[in-house]
Amino acid sequence: MPGTRTLLKYWLPVGLWMLLIFSASSDLMSAPRTSRILGPLLRWLVPGIGDETVRAVQFAVRKSGHALEYAVLAWLLWRARRQPAPRDPRAWSWADARWTVLVAALYAATDEFHQAFVPSRDASVVDVLLDTAGASLGVLWLWALACWRQRGERGVQRLPKPRSSI
Repeated sequence: MPGTRTLLKYWLPVGLWMLLIFSASSDLMSAPRTSRILGPLLRWLVPGIGDETVRAVQFAVRKSGHALEYAVLAWLLWRARRQPAPRDPRAWSWADARWTVLVAALYAATDEFHQAFVPSRDASVVDVLLDTAGASLGVLWLWALACWRQRGERGVQRLPKPRSSI
């Protein structure tokens, strides 16, 4: 059953990651809850840290989390769409990259819509843009990796054959 195997191998991780993002947009990962962990941790790591600095670090960590979770989502979506094999001979596809970012952006919008109904959360267009930027960075990282691999393969192919000294 190649269809079921493909579904489990490529699309199940996408669905599970989306479920993780959805659960994180509930009260579970709201700013008041995460600040209960980050604040004391920062104060333990840096005794005497000011309240304003703690708030700034918490904000940066939370927003970095947005970008990172959507970079991972982009990687998973790209992988599911392309279903790459070892030594995949296909060239990079900007159409696949655009599809990946579009799907991630649409999911980000639905995630923010969901947050509008969670009392401890706020929906924000800025967060949708941040999530989309994270997905775009994830796709650009995949592109850079593809370029690096392609350059490495070309470099190996261009090596001159050793001459015989006999």
